[in-house]
Amino acid sequence: MTPHEIKPLTSAAIGNALDKANRYRLLNEPGVSESICRDILLADASHTEAQKVLLLSLTDMFVRGLTKRFDEAIALAKSLPDSYEQVYYIGIIYERRAKAHYRSGTPGCGALAYPWFEKAMTKFAEAEELRSEGNDDALLRWNNCVRRIQANDNLRPEHAPEDIAPQLGE
Repeated sequence: MTPHEIKPLTSAAIGNALDKANRYRLLNEPGVSESICRDILLADASHTEAQKVLLLSLTDMFVRGLTKRFDEAIALAKSLPDSYEQVYYIGIIYERRAKAHYRSGTPGCGALAYPWFEKAMTKFAEAEELRSEGNDDALLRWNNCVRRIQANDNLRPEHAPEDIAPQLGE
């Protein structure tokens, strides 16, 4: 083995590694979390929890660039075995993309973020229909999106009806 090759995890280390990946996400170290999840998936390609943590780690890094991370996160969500989780996690990806656009602070960021919040809410509504009893996670995410839109006047469609309607008396 050359000094620059990835060293594989043992199967016995996967649980501890997943705990570390979650901890690094919470410590705002998504790159470390991503790396650990990739190590877990090299050892067990079908490890669903590692797929979800990797997906979330990628979305944590949306502010650093979207394209590749967004596409990979969507692919990971679509590969989850449970239809509820597929839809729910796609909603989270859309919501986090909206937040990344909005946090950029660039001109028009609210108009750019708004449709992604709407797409997220559509997915959360779909997930609501698929959820098991007692699982209101999709409702919590929906409500978060609604509150963000309500709290920020510039989170609106690019051409809101009041923007394009002729002004009376002018």
